[in-house]
Amino acid sequence: MGSYQSESRYYLHVQLTDIEPPIWRKIVVPGAISLHTLHKMLQVVMGWENAHLYLFRLTINKKTMVYGLPDPDWDNADMRIRDSRRTKLDATVWAEWLTLTYAYDLGDSWMHQITIEKIEYLQDENRNEDAFWITPRCLAGERTCPPEDVGGIGGYTSFLEALRNSKHPEHTRMRQWVGASYHSELFSVQQANSACIELAATES
Repeated sequence: MGSYQSESRYYLHVQLTDIEPPIWRKIVVPGAISLHTLHKMLQVVMGWENAHLYLFRLTINKKTMVYGLPDPDWDNADMRIRDSRRTKLDATVWAEWLTLTYAYDLGDSWMHQITIEKIEYLQDENRNEDAFWITPRCLAGERTCPPEDVGGIGGYTSFLEALRNSKHPEHTRMRQWVGASYHSELFSVQQANSACIELAATES
């Protein structure tokens, strides 16, 4: 198990915007992880495939900071990309009233609202606490995230309409495309946590 050397842990509520019923997760992560590692955690708990670019945005006092993997083609006067691999969560959002926006797949534009519900700090007497303190975990959630490359919210809405109506002209094609195991209403905390454990083992 990788060690994050964290003195805090963050309880986060993550929800895809503009989708009803909502698709959401509650997770707890060490404050010392980088935003890039948080991106990886969001991928596994949401159910994405880490196949596209991403950005985090934080707005404080009308100033917006953008974090991701720097790309010379993106950097311009309007949007400077700060390196998410060098930016720790607890150095970015240090108070419970702050929120982050996480954008995944800049084509389909999946926007996630991240709310910091609670920050806990490790007491001095517990600084040698076991891995339970530093292990990222999914606490709860509802519904499967959309399939990759479905075409954004509009495409997802059309996809669900076809999938749920066996008489829809696109039903068979959509079912074959997404696979027999896909179900929009299912979510497993156990599966999400298995993925978290596997990912945490590769992170330091």
